[in-house]
Amino acid sequence: MKLIITGSCGHIGSYLAEKIHLIPKIKEVILIDNLSSNRYISLFNLKKKNNYKFFQVDLSKKKSLDRFKGVSYLVHCASMTNAERSFSVEKEMFRNNLDCMRNVINYCEKNKVKLIHLSSTSVYGKQTKVVDEKCEKKYLKPQSPYAKIKLIEEDMLKKNYKIQYNTFRLGTIAGYSKGMRFHTAVNKFCLNAAFNEKIAVYKTAMNQYRPYLSIRDSFRLFKFCIENNFFKNDIFNALSGNFTVKQIISKIKKRKKNVAIKLVKSKIMNQLSYHVDDSKIRKYGLKLNCELQKDIDDTLKLFKYLKN
Repeated sequence: MKLIITGSCGHIGSYLAEKIHLIPKIKEVILIDNLSSNRYISLFNLKKKNNYKFFQVDLSKKKSLDRFKGVSYLVHCASMTNAERSFSVEKEMFRNNLDCMRNVINYCEKNKVKLIHLSSTSVYGKQTKVVDEKCEKKYLKPQSPYAKIKLIEEDMLKKNYKIQYNTFRLGTIAGYSKGMRFHTAVNKFCLNAAFNEKIAVYKTAMNQYRPYLSIRDSFRLFKFCIENNFFKNDIFNALSGNFTVKQIISKIKKRKKNVAIKLVKSKIMNQLSYHVDDSKIRKYGLKLNCELQKDIDDTLKLFKYLKN
């Protein structure tokens, strides 16, 4: 079977590409990225046995996927990300991400391709206590343009019943991949610690619970869908656990003792503490529980010879 990975040079896409040989039924992989982030390193030393083909494609252009035939699955990782900085590029982010999503849906519908769509637990926004997929739309209060776009993408899929898909609301990703960036919480904290810089924490966030997802669990999620033909036209939370910033920093301190903190302001720091419930996906037999300590350790090891 043939699989397309959009955004294949990004954090999640590059990890999936590296591990795809662990899904035996996938015989050919089409990697798609526009390379706007210059993460060429994601294409270095790809495993020959994975039978890759790479295409530099602007997914926001109509019919950009039409050349690809005989595809069974598409994992849609391509998008402009970085929730905090999305305020400064809001108009462009809306245009790009929604055009990409529209073209992916049209392609999957036309070619009967099963879709794995990545959303974000940031759509829950300003919540309290415990939230799950049953949370009514009127109570979803995303605090960034990026999160607002993810909700719109979810609605686009709900209106299209001619394709088989899953939407996964992912917790904040942690862990190493070739295409990783350092703008999400755990990875950014690790980078600060590696450079002996103070870790910047939103003033209100130290004891707030948030959902996190190990990049290793993200692969387990994709593998589960493909191996079990698991496509429910539904939304599922996906996380390895709920943690406070204080707990995340404690994990970093296990490898990097002298960690200092500075409190900063942010446009999205007025969010409240909440837990995300992932019991819905667990009922289908998938338990995502990789320990974030390993992801933190693996990230800090990248800088082990750095002296500063």
